[in-house]
Amino acid sequence: MLTITTIAVMVAALVLGLAANHYRRRRASPDGDAEEASVSDLVSPLETLAVLLVAFVIVVAAESFGAAGAAVGAEAHRVDQLYEVADYAPEPQRERIQADAVCYARAILAYEWPQMDKNGQKAPEVSVWSSDFRRHFKELARADDNTLDLLVEADDERSVARQTRLSEAAPAIPPVVYWFMVVALAATVSAFAFGLPARRGPSHIVLLCVLTALFTGSLLLIADIDRPFSGQIHISGTAMEDTVDDIGEDYAEDHPDRLLPCDARGARTNP
Repeated sequence: MLTITTIAVMVAALVLGLAANHYRRRRASPDGDAEEASVSDLVSPLETLAVLLVAFVIVVAAESFGAAGAAVGAEAHRVDQLYEVADYAPEPQRERIQADAVCYARAILAYEWPQMDKNGQKAPEVSVWSSDFRRHFKELARADDNTLDLLVEADDERSVARQTRLSEAAPAIPPVVYWFMVVALAATVSAFAFGLPARRGPSHIVLLCVLTALFTGSLLLIADIDRPFSGQIHISGTAMEDTVDDIGEDYAEDHPDRLLPCDARGARTNP
């Protein structure tokens, strides 16, 4: 819907500008050259405003996209690190923490990732495993285990990365800013069309259409990358998928006689 509306607004701006230009030429006065200069003077500041606005919004959207991608990679890395550090913990906490890490990663992909294109919502199927981490940490604290600090640090960084991933799922560009930018670019296109010279050739129309297409493409690009987990340009769950495969294989080798407390989607299978 956003894409269709944006394209419709830009095309309408082009058509209206050309129609206004045609009407103005029909009523042209002898001092048409002076009128031409006046129109050009008015278009110049509008063009500057539109270009600066697009540049600013693209930077904001790109930063949000980059932060979301970094958070996804960081979370996957911290889950893997949590599994590895747990190797130094005593049993039974070692096996329990490692099992929770595998189930947490599975639940992220199965339950939380599909919600990322809906502004990001925490999935309870994931949170149950992060709560389990803290319960096992308390057991290690009572045992005065030396690995506790490393585990807590890795878990804290995992939690921060998860929260960042969820928060960056929401658009960084407020709707009012996006639509103000659309209006500014549409006005610029209309002004260019309105100010076409009387003795214009096909090249003028072609260049104007190219400019309109570039402006429209910029708007669609911004709208796409402003939602980093959906659209044509999106962040995939490959990093977490790799972590699931890695620690899943490690768990099968480290604990061949122990079943995971979750199914293939990360849902708890035992009380």
